[in-house]
Formats: sequence, C-alpha cells, structure tokens
Amino acid sequence: MIRFLDLQKVNAMHGEELREAVCRVASSGWYLLGEEVKRFEQTYASYIGSRHCIGVGNGLDALTLIYRAYIEMGMMHPGDEVIVPANTYIASILAITENQLVPVLVEPRADTLEIDDMLIEQHLTPRTRSVMIVHLYGRCAYTERVGELCRKHNLLLVEDNAQAHGCRFRDRLTGSLGHAAGHSFYPGKNLGAMGDAGAVTTDDAELAEVVRSLGNYGSHRKYVFNYCGRNSRMDEMQAAVLSVKLKHLDADNERRWDIARRYSAAIKNPLVTLPAEMPKEMNVWHLFPVLCPYRDQLQQHLSSQGVETLIHYPIPPHRQQCYAAYSGLELPITERISREELSLPISPAMTAEEAEQVIHAVNSFAI
Repeated sequence: MIRFLDLQKVNAMHGEELREAVCRVASSGWYLLGEEVKRFEQTYASYIGSRHCIGVGNGLDALTLIYRAYIEMGMMHPGDEVIVPANTYIASILAITENQLVPVLVEPRADTLEIDDMLIEQHLTPRTRSVMIVHLYGRCAYTERVGELCRKHNLLLVEDNAQAHGCRFRDRLTGSLGHAAGHSFYPGKNLGAMGDAGAVTTDDAELAEVVRSLGNYGSHRKYVFNYCGRNSRMDEMQAAVLSVKLKHLDADNERRWDIARRYSAAIKNPLVTLPAEMPKEMNVWHLFPVLCPYRDQLQQHLSSQGVETLIHYPIPPHRQQCYAAYSGLELPITERISREELSLPISPAMTAEEAEQVIHAVNSFAI
C-alpha cells in the first residue's frame, strides 16, 4: 500500500538530526519558554521575512489569537465582518467566530480552488474589517487585487498559512504578505512538528506583544495579567524538531514538486481534472488535489490498486452542523469541490516508482 503520507519515512529522512534534537531537550531540564523556542522563532521569522514570530500551541490558536489581539488593540470589535474563502478547512472559520466576529464566505475560482478575488469587493459592507486568505493545498492565494482592495478599504489582511510553508508570491514568502499570518506545524504539514504547534508572524510589534501575552494566560510579566488570556505556547521539544526540519524545508518542497510534475505530465484520464498550473514558486504542493465527478468510485479503485487517498474536505464549513445558520447559502463551486476533490499521495519521502504506481492506478480508472 502506498500511504497517503508516511510520517515514519518523512521523519527518517532527517532521523539522526531529530534524535539529537529530542535528546538535547530531554536532557536539558527546560521544556517551556526556553532557548529552543527563541531560536526557532528568530530563525522562522528570518526565513519568512517577518520582523516577529510568536510560537503558539497550534494553527487554530495562531489565527484565533491574531483576531483576539486586534480586538484588544481596538482595531476590531465583536460583530465586525471578515471576508474568508468558503472552500477552506473549518479552522479558518472557527478563528473568526471564536472572537464573535462574522465570517463572510466567498466562493473560490473553479480553476485555482482559491478565493476568487473578483468577488471580494461585492461582499464588502460598512462592517468589513478584515480579509483572510487561505493558501489552501500549498498554493498561493494572494493576488495584487487582494492587496489593492485591502489598501483601498483599509482592511486588515490575515493569511492562513497552515498549508503553504515556503510558498512565494514573487520575491516574498506567504506568511509575510499581509498584516499577520497564522501557521500550523501539525505533523502532516510541509513543515511538521512531532505534535501540535503553531506560530504567528507579523511586522507589527504591538500585535506581536499582545499575541504573546494572550497565549501566556494574558501575562507579559510573571503574575501580571493584562488580558484574560489562554494557555497556547509552543514547547521546547517541538521547537527543536522544527528547527531541524526548517533547514530541509526547501529541499523537501522540491521533492514534492518533482512528484507533482510527474503526476501533471503523465495522468491522462479524461475523468480526472488536474490542479491548474501555477508558477513553480507559488505552489509547494502540500496536497495534490484532483477533481472527479465519480470521486468515491475513484477512491475505491485506487484503494484496490494499493493507493491510499484522502478527501479535503467532504463537507464544507457552511454545511457543518455547527454552522447551521449558514446552511442556506448557495455556494455551488465550493459544494462541487467538496463532492469531487480527492488528494493523491505526495510527500518528500515518495519514490519515483511509487509515483508511477499512482499514475498507472489513476489512468486505469474507468466507469
């Protein structure tokens, strides 16, 4: 069976370095708010191209703390609206509603599967205060039009960079394009920890300070609490692991690109729609999403051929029970993606032979 993502193989690629890092932390006697986190924050900020990086507990917390900080700073208020893509993982929406803000769901483009920048302006109201773009599947969602709209209407641009570590827009990395960005280091990400971890990047010193305090119980100094915060801190072990993996991220992304190139060149099944082409630097191939009107049958066929696949995502946020208030929305492109999307295996640990097996399995599918 070709695993969708074999984390044992992925981590084995850097096994000796990871073992040394884990042992170093284990023997240090210091497991939170120490030098490993400081080192990773500084290195990751430099890599992304942002002045500040704050390690937090996970990617959802990263986005949630950004909006909470903007509220504490008086730049947003409960009831304000946030433009967000309808085609996204639910965490993007949860971060908004957790802060009593209002998500305004905008359809993606049918070709890129990213937010349609031509539709954003018609969704703006006097209550709109922010746009969240989601670099879904590892593809850059930022466009010049998005940037111009945010400047024109004085909107805070927040990036959900959970799936796009190392992705670029021209000479800048995603995570440095907006006012702030949330990053997830869930183990399956391109830059993955060995547990949960996340980060916020920003050039805004005040925002960075407030986010750091909010994630530390609301405290900026021991036993002094400026805010009613939460416990959301990256631990030393995850920081050490991430520091190792960050050194290899660009090379690992290059391996993903090689697998994607093979898929794009050799999958010829007319029942399967491949991802639209983008400039190489704008896609780090966190996922290789294909569309097929017979998605479930295709998945069963691939499984019978020894190929594991996943669906991202079978139920869109506005059809989830927790967001029943949005169930009346008509979002046909988002719903089509949820019916037809299937993610093929792709990782830096995949071999060329495994890629060829996947290609043959997809091309042999018929109705």
